[in-house]
Amino acid sequence: MIGVGINGYGTIGRRVAHAVSAQDDMFVTGIVKNSPDYVAKEASKYFNVYVPSEDKIPEFEENGIRVKGTLDDLCSDSDIIVDGTPEGMGERNIKKYREYNIKAILEGGEKASAVETSFNAYSSFDDALNKNYVRVVSCNTTALARSLYPIHSSYKIKNVNAVILRRATDPNDSKKGPINAMEPSMQYPSHHAPDLQTVIKGINILTTAVKIPTTLMHIHVVDVDLEDNLKEDDIIDIWKNYGRLLLLNSSDGLKSTAQIMDLARELSRNRSDLYEIAIWRDSIKINNNKLHYIQAVHQESDVIPENVDAIRAMFNLLGKDESIRKTDSSLKIKGGIF
Repeated sequence: MIGVGINGYGTIGRRVAHAVSAQDDMFVTGIVKNSPDYVAKEASKYFNVYVPSEDKIPEFEENGIRVKGTLDDLCSDSDIIVDGTPEGMGERNIKKYREYNIKAILEGGEKASAVETSFNAYSSFDDALNKNYVRVVSCNTTALARSLYPIHSSYKIKNVNAVILRRATDPNDSKKGPINAMEPSMQYPSHHAPDLQTVIKGINILTTAVKIPTTLMHIHVVDVDLEDNLKEDDIIDIWKNYGRLLLLNSSDGLKSTAQIMDLARELSRNRSDLYEIAIWRDSIKINNNKLHYIQAVHQESDVIPENVDAIRAMFNLLGKDESIRKTDSSLKIKGGIF
């Protein structure tokens, strides 16, 4: 059993904690919270609560939350730390993890150069075998890797161009915007293209990002130049064998991200999360060897199974396919054609 500490119990950290709890080869040693808010109070019902430093202990105990120790204590009590702290902090925290000679996973907001390798379960599982410091790529990069890797591994992709419509912030965040605007990134390609190249070697991709005033999901509009003469059914036949892809039709009433997230609620999963990348089947078109498709990404949850698989890879507990099957079964990930 691998003891997993969670440093940062926000959007990703709390989901990773519950996903780890659903496994039979790892367990949560504790979680680190910075403030004694409603999230910390609820977390204390399930997990040992740690704080960043000793000066935080009185604040938590005054609010009725028992503190097990500090981040230093959690490092001593764990085999690996999943760092879900705000962007930029993970790279600083890795110095502490090195001091304690403990493995660590950083999330997609951190630089690839901060770790030994970047991770996606489908495309780069073996690169993380026995590694000490690994970064699970961002929600958008994970989504692109999920849908492009099956094609890339079976056929020749010449070029990819993707437009990424990004949610402005997560549902529980009231501090960010835009509220009544769309904000295009002037960076071209956006950071998603070089990020994808850290987990799919040799893929030629350009990406454009636009921030939009919604909190539900991201949408990707993807165009792929294929060397092979394929039909739409050839692509569907590949994708339907990958459980972390969900093929659906707008004609079933699933015309927007609102309906897709409503479907996720109907699946009765933890937090109504949609771990799969949803691809609209009726968007899949091939014209003159150019594949076009549109996918939706639940940014709060799609990287969660990758964190679980990354832990197994880093300790060499299971091979790629067995780990993915085990994770998908525990989280009720089915994918395929809806």
